[in-house]
Amino acid sequence: MKDEQLENTVVTLHESKGWAIRRIAREMGISRNRIRRMLASNTVLRETLPEEKLGVGKQLRESKLDPYKDQITSLLENYPNITGQRLFEHLVNEGYCGGITICRDYLRSIRIERNKTPIKMVETAPGQLAAHDWSDYELTFKADGKTQKVTFFSYILSYSRRQYIAVVEDKTQSTMFRQLIAAFIYMDGVPLQIRADNQKTCVDQWLPGAPIFNRKYLEFATWYRFTPRTITPYTPTENLKIERPFWYLEENFLNARDFNDIEDLKRQLQQWLTQVNDTRIHGTTKKRPIDLYIEEQAYLQPLPRSHFNTALLEHIVVNNESCIYWKGYQYVVPSKYMFELCAVRITEDKMIVYGPLGEEIACHPLAEKGRKERYIGIHRKTPQKPELSITDIIERLNSMSPKMNDFIDQVKRHNPSTWRLHLRSILALRVNYRVEDINIAIKRASSFKVFESGAIQRFLENNSEPRHSIKLTFKPNSNE
Repeated sequence: MKDEQLENTVVTLHESKGWAIRRIAREMGISRNRIRRMLASNTVLRETLPEEKLGVGKQLRESKLDPYKDQITSLLENYPNITGQRLFEHLVNEGYCGGITICRDYLRSIRIERNKTPIKMVETAPGQLAAHDWSDYELTFKADGKTQKVTFFSYILSYSRRQYIAVVEDKTQSTMFRQLIAAFIYMDGVPLQIRADNQKTCVDQWLPGAPIFNRKYLEFATWYRFTPRTITPYTPTENLKIERPFWYLEENFLNARDFNDIEDLKRQLQQWLTQVNDTRIHGTTKKRPIDLYIEEQAYLQPLPRSHFNTALLEHIVVNNESCIYWKGYQYVVPSKYMFELCAVRITEDKMIVYGPLGEEIACHPLAEKGRKERYIGIHRKTPQKPELSITDIIERLNSMSPKMNDFIDQVKRHNPSTWRLHLRSILALRVNYRVEDINIAIKRASSFKVFESGAIQRFLENNSEPRHSIKLTFKPNSNE
């Protein structure tokens, strides 16, 4: 028999309170199929006109969507997650002249919608808050048919919901700084606060109840006069205003759209940002982001006259090929600086190398992605006889430690025919290891009365963290 009380409870729990069918079945002790039948019966009775129930009345008019239903079915097969907005855009290009609502309703009727949990958004004043984050996607490009990981950087103003999105090569701090600066320029101003998640480029660690922000990130924030904010660990809903737009990027931009190559992706992204994302009616604000941005822009802080220096500064030893090794490529410097520790300034597009006295000794453009030639600059093969004399080698070794001279004497005494090779090999260890670690290894070797470069190298391999992993080998000269 029909149980009206049970049916009322099931329908109100599902439709009014948003309970899932599985939860209702568990709480009420009835099967999920029975619940589905109750819900379907209730929906049919509510949504069907009395004449339609009796099979009488006027014949319904043909819908503007009818000629496109086969095409919709085909799109749904190729793109199961296509949204009503993207479906509408496709149909308009094919000549459809109806509204978007009927598209959404029909799409909803022919596939099962995912359950949604309502989330409460906290609104902020204009110019008060922005947020940024990364997101990775696997995309297949038509030019070569290959699938590759593509990283997007997103920055959004919390009041207007206007977005800046860019394709980036990595998630390093210098890349983040460059993209934030580009976003500030794009929005023509800086908000009072900017929120990020707990990425290492922003937050070093969390102490009880408080984050410890990265010093460089704090310096950047001070430069642009915003207060850095983050989210509490394991509470991603605090950052929904940046996470939700990534969902919209997936569903509207990446969904049911083809890209020839990475440059075509960037071109279409810029077009989509201004022509679609800026001008759509936002689901929460019920207004276009570009209209609210016009209102919010006046509340943003002005940009400084000069932007933050995003160049990366490293100290790298010139290797035995007279090159600075960086991300798989060899950047050539003059051979007289071999094994010298040099300051290296790396910008977005070039590398500048400075000598021990601070003078510029080399400047190269950074290697483009996919470059096959590994040398940047004019590289000469190292001659059989090294240009670095044994006197220079001893002088540089002595500069590493006051006790180095005693160790050199011991190496000469215990290796009378190959001591030059051992000293040259020890100096070459500076390419991969820090001077402090080399000195510890030498001290330990001396305590065991071992005066060979191989023993020192093995100690470093087992006990120290190398800065690089370059294999260095030396052949003794005929006169050594």
